[in-house]
Amino acid sequence: MKRILVVEDEPAIAFGLQLDLTNEGYDVEIESDGESALRRARQEAFDLILLDVMLPGKDGFEVCRELRRAGAKTPIIMLTARTQEAEKVLGLETGADDYVTKPFSPRELRARVKAALRRGSDDDPPIVRFGDAEVDFGRCELRRAGSPVELTAFEFKLLAALIRSGGKVLSRDHLLDLVWGHGTFVTDRVVDNHIVTLRKKVEPEPSAPRYIVSVRGLGYRFDG
Repeated sequence: MKRILVVEDEPAIAFGLQLDLTNEGYDVEIESDGESALRRARQEAFDLILLDVMLPGKDGFEVCRELRRAGAKTPIIMLTARTQEAEKVLGLETGADDYVTKPFSPRELRARVKAALRRGSDDDPPIVRFGDAEVDFGRCELRRAGSPVELTAFEFKLLAALIRSGGKVLSRDHLLDLVWGHGTFVTDRVVDNHIVTLRKKVEPEPSAPRYIVSVRGLGYRFDG
């Protein structure tokens, strides 16, 4: 079942979207403000986000921009009552996949949701294998010798960020932005602690890492 996060501060609209999409066979969750939506989207796996522009706290543009900066590939459809072309362009420039103006036809929205989910499935990266490990991005899962290994959301995001770097060195500050989000007030030591834990789950010999490599004074690199 595909999971959809609806971010909408008007209860009647949010309920209507949840009811309609649930009837279509989707698992629908609702958030009503930008901060909560951003936190939820970082911590959980969703197949699609329906994101209203006018939200309390962070608006939809900010939420979309921060998710894309953090490396999120989840399809995003923005919803707005604004009809100006400049608003649509801004939404697409921040990383949205589609833009729907209120009031919208439920039938049209369902069609756009299906199209976005189809495109998202086509863009799913392949399973990445190294040593006896394999990372399944579609399932957000790490397996060792065919058996699932339990990872926290942050550990999986950290591993994914390193793998997707293509062998480039990522500084601790960059990893903090990618995994924990820009503006999150945590120390570099948090990255180091998660790297230590991640190595225990990934490396054949965690004390002599082969895949998650430290680059002295610079950061970390993935050698797959």
